[in-house]
Amino acid sequence: MDQAKQVAQQRLDQYKKILDESLHDASKPWTQALDVVEAKTGVPRVYLFLGVAAFCAFYLIFGYGAQLLCNIIGVVYPAYISIHAIESSPKLDDTKWLTYWVCYGLLSIIEYFSVVLTHIIPFYWLLKCVFLIWCMLPIEKNGSFLIYTHVVRPFFLKHHKAADKAIDDFLNKARNSAEAVLKKE
Repeated sequence: MDQAKQVAQQRLDQYKKILDESLHDASKPWTQALDVVEAKTGVPRVYLFLGVAAFCAFYLIFGYGAQLLCNIIGVVYPAYISIHAIESSPKLDDTKWLTYWVCYGLLSIIEYFSVVLTHIIPFYWLLKCVFLIWCMLPIEKNGSFLIYTHVVRPFFLKHHKAADKAIDDFLNKARNSAEAVLKKE
């Protein structure tokens, strides 16, 4: 049992180190704010971050407006980083964030048509927030990557020709209708 505890403690220390390195990364938008708060409070930024994360988790469970907080978490940081990706020259970060937005959009559509989910699943907003964070994790095979490669891409490859044809047919009908209306005037 001591071996398992040691392994768990080593993993926890490894995750804490990775988090601490990320929170000290000068290229990230939160580093300056954390520098100030850490200097004023004397509390290490890892604990500040974990405190804010715990507060958000409790708020997502018990707070009024949990849906708003969840959507802010799922949109603000990804939008900010997506803008950086657009402005940078490598294509890899563009692809990463495009896959995130595809997953976010699919979840939004599912959520819209199954409003019941938000009422019958306990802690729905917390679960959705954890899911979105998993989709945006700064690792190679995050949630967005896995969902895209195992669900979205196979479905797309199977059905894209029929969808393209339906879209082309619709656009042709819309164009013909518009031309007919303009000719009558």
